[in-house]
Amino acid sequence: MNRSLVTRTVAVAATIGLGISLAGCSAGGAAPSTGSVSGADYTGPKVTIDFWNGWTGGAAPKIVPELVKQFNAEHDNIVVKSVPMEWADISAKMPLAIKAGKGPDVAVAHGDDVATYAAQGLLLDSGDIVDGLGYTADDFPEGLFEGNQYKGTQYGIPWSVTPLGLYINNDVLKEAGVDTTVPTDAESYEKSLEALKAAGVKGEWVDGYVFTGTFEFQSLLWQFGGDLYNDDVTEATFNSEAGVQALTHMVDQIDKGYSPENVPQDGNFNALVKGENAYNWNGVWQTTNEALQDVDFSVAPVPQIGTEKAVWSSSTDWIFPSNKGQDADETSAAATFVKWMNDNSAGWAETGELPAANEVRDDPALVEKYPNLKPFLEQLPYAHYETVSPGIAAASAEITTAVGEAVLGKKTPQEALDDAAEQADKILKQNAQTYGG
Repeated sequence: MNRSLVTRTVAVAATIGLGISLAGCSAGGAAPSTGSVSGADYTGPKVTIDFWNGWTGGAAPKIVPELVKQFNAEHDNIVVKSVPMEWADISAKMPLAIKAGKGPDVAVAHGDDVATYAAQGLLLDSGDIVDGLGYTADDFPEGLFEGNQYKGTQYGIPWSVTPLGLYINNDVLKEAGVDTTVPTDAESYEKSLEALKAAGVKGEWVDGYVFTGTFEFQSLLWQFGGDLYNDDVTEATFNSEAGVQALTHMVDQIDKGYSPENVPQDGNFNALVKGENAYNWNGVWQTTNEALQDVDFSVAPVPQIGTEKAVWSSSTDWIFPSNKGQDADETSAAATFVKWMNDNSAGWAETGELPAANEVRDDPALVEKYPNLKPFLEQLPYAHYETVSPGIAAASAEITTAVGEAVLGKKTPQEALDDAAEQADKILKQNAQTYGG
C-alpha cells in the first residue's frame, strides 16, 4: 500500500482528568511502572522513544520523518526515533526484541496482527492508556475500536482505515460508447460489462491474488450475508452458500467474457491505467498512485452485488510493546506521541489512507482537499475489518488459495472453498493449541 504523511498543525487537546498509572499494565515480564498517561502532553523527564513502522514505500520515507521532526520540535522532553522497516520484518523481529528489552516503545500493526501479538504476551494492556487519553469506541468507525481487543482487554488504538472502492476509467467507457452512469448494483453492473464486451472491451479483470481478488471475494461474501468464520473463530464459514455465490460471481466474469483468464498480480489495475478495462475493485491507497495522474478516472462505492451493502477494509493500529524492563516514562511519552499523531492525521489522507479518528476524518475540509476520498468515506458505515484472532493470517491465506484455484478454473467455487475451509479449520485448531483457546 502507498503510505505517506503530510502534517497539519493541531494543538494537542488537553483533557481534564486523572493521570492513569501504568503499574501492572504490562505483560510478558515488563517491570512495574509508575508513569502516568493523560490527554495532556507528557511532562516527565526527557526520554527517547523508538517508533517502529512499516512505511517504507511511496512518500512515507520522506513524510514520516518530517512529521516526527515536527513533533520533536514541539516537545522538548520527548525525542521520537522513527525506525521504518518492511511489515514482514516487524513481525519477524519484534517478538525477540521485546523479550530482550530492545523492542520499540510504540509501533503500528495491521488489524489482524494485534491479537497475535497480544496472545504472545508482547503488548501492554492499553486499556488505562486509552482511558487516560480519553478515547472511546465512539471516536472511531464502528467495530474498529473493538478490533483492538483480545479476550476483553484493549491492546491498541486505531490509526487508519483502507476500504475497497470501484475505480472507473471514464475514457474507456466513453470510447466504447457505454453509458457512464456509475453502476450501483448487480443489474446495472452487468449491463455495463455486457455493453463493454459488445464494444470489444473486457470491463473488469478478475485475479486470484490478495491484491485484490481476495478483497473482492470477501466484500461479496459479506454482501451475500455470509462471514469468514463463526463467532468464536473456531471454524471457517467462508465455504457457505454465500461464499459460493460470491466466488461464482467472480468466476462468471471470466466465463461470460467480461474478464480475461490468468490475470497476473496487479494486472487489473495496470489495465485500468493503460485503458484496457473500465473497472477495478481496489483500495483507497490507489487514489494517490502517480500512475493515475494522466488517466480520466473516478471512484465510487463498490456495487452491491448481493443482498446487503458491505465492503472489505483493513486497518492499522497503534500498539505499545511490553519490553522487558519497559520504562513507564517512555510509555507515557509514547502515548502523547500517539495522541498527537491522531490529532494531526488529516494530511494522512494524501497517502491514500483514511484517518481513523472520526473528529479528523469527518471534517468537511478533508473531502474538499481530497475529493476522491468521498466514496470511501461513504462506505465506512458498512465496512468489515480484519478478523480478531491470534494467528488468523495463516488461516485467511487459505481464502486466497481458494480464490486463485477457482478463477484459474482448477476447481469449482464450491470445491475450492471446501478444500480451503478444511485446511483453515486445521490451522484454527493449531492456533488454539498455540495461543490458548
